Amino acid sequence: MLDIRLEDPAVAGQTLQQQLHQGLVDAILEGRLPSHEPLPSTRDLASALKVSRNTVVLVYQRLLDDGYLTAVWRRGHFVNEQYIRQQLRLSVDTRTASLFSKERDPDLWRRHLQFRPSEARNIVKPANWRDFPFPFIYGQVAPDKTTIARWRDSMRLAGSLAHSQSWVGDQVDMDDPQLLEQIITRILPHRGLRAHPEQLLITIGAQNALFLVGQLLAGRGRTVGVEDPGYVDARNIFASTGADICALPIDSEGLANSAVLADCDMVYTTPSHQCPTSVTMSLDRRLQLVERARKDDFILVEDDYEHELNYLGHQRAALKSYDNSGHIIYIGSLTKLMFPGLRIGYILADSELIKELRALRRLNYRHPSAQDQRAMALFIGEGHLDAHLRRTRDRLSEKWQLMQNEIARQLPELHVTPTTGGSAVWITLPGDMDAWAVHREAAKRGVLVEPGDVHYCDADSAPRNRLRLGFAVIERDQIAPGISQLRDAIMAIMAENRKGTAAE
Repeated sequence: MLDIRLEDPAVAGQTLQQQLHQGLVDAILEGRLPSHEPLPSTRDLASALKVSRNTVVLVYQRLLDDGYLTAVWRRGHFVNEQYIRQQLRLSVDTRTASLFSKERDPDLWRRHLQFRPSEARNIVKPANWRDFPFPFIYGQVAPDKTTIARWRDSMRLAGSLAHSQSWVGDQVDMDDPQLLEQIITRILPHRGLRAHPEQLLITIGAQNALFLVGQLLAGRGRTVGVEDPGYVDARNIFASTGADICALPIDSEGLANSAVLADCDMVYTTPSHQCPTSVTMSLDRRLQLVERARKDDFILVEDDYEHELNYLGHQRAALKSYDNSGHIIYIGSLTKLMFPGLRIGYILADSELIKELRALRRLNYRHPSAQDQRAMALFIGEGHLDAHLRRTRDRLSEKWQLMQNEIARQLPELHVTPTTGGSAVWITLPGDMDAWAVHREAAKRGVLVEPGDVHYCDADSAPRNRLRLGFAVIERDQIAPGISQLRDAIMAIMAENRKGTAAE
């Protein structure tokens, strides 16, 4: 009898039918089923595995359709020997390795690598963050069962024969016209923007959009201004092109209108909720920066993430909405607040720039998944994205208020940067307390927090007493006890510091 073990679908993440199908395919391709012997009958296999006979019948039929099995009248189902012979099998033979030097060249990649992206300072998030009872982590989302079901429906519809022509073939460098239409009519108006299809480019997330822009507009001999503190990946992307990075100060209104802007060829900003402080840029500051970009002739890259997460006051129009000179490039994400792993973003800019970005994208990966694009167009068109954003905003608004209240109540000695929304709070610890020491002590208590020094351009002069507390994934009823545990960690560090001072 076949050695196939089926698990509870809730644990395996696959139905019994899918598990059985995969188990049989593995057995066939690994040669564990002789081609001259019939497989167990559907009745016998169903009995042995304790599943319905219909499950086995359906799996056998799929294997017949896919060519793995062949049916012989009155004898049963056999492995299709002709099909298996077509499978490429190469045995691993290392005897030829003896013809060459046995020593691995330790300097091989030192000679050939032009630069090492892995050496850049970057945010490090533990892979097991879900194991923490109090994950104050930024950039993740809580699963929304309704949205998952709606997305599954959209993907199923996009995969139907009626929509298959939009993604079966190679689209070369084109984007799904239905998705472009949905962005133009349903997404951009909420940001005060208008566009034509030739002004838009779909990307694999907003970060990919930054990479493409950096490849075209940064580079050696160019100066790129980034917010300090700011988005780490944007800084590293622009630096990887060989551009000079210029640290730009921020204040309570976002990116400051400083004199150093005039020294930049390109400026990157996050106006809706500044990364990492979550400060929202004021209207006056937006108008000042738009004018500075035109006057000083620098390109202004607007990364408008978390635009939807304003809990106090009205939504602000995008910087791009005031642009009549073409100096502003607008970058948005359709999936960051829904499924960050889905990675669908877009760029809005002058058609001349979009033409070159499209040509560059073609050299890179041609176009994002056409099926994902069509599914997203259907998802937006049926109102599911708007509904998801409303649920997310309502849920995060409650958490945002609770975070403010609990920090003020339990940790009044901390300074919280005032914001009107977002999904994280930016905290200054008292005195010269080391955020990394708090991070380690808090982890012992099941609390995950993120030290903020990595967001500053200069590692040596970066403040060591900043923390970012994300609240998108932590359960609402875990916020108060989580802040309590964080308080205990901070108190423990303060006590340790006092002991050290007394010993001196």
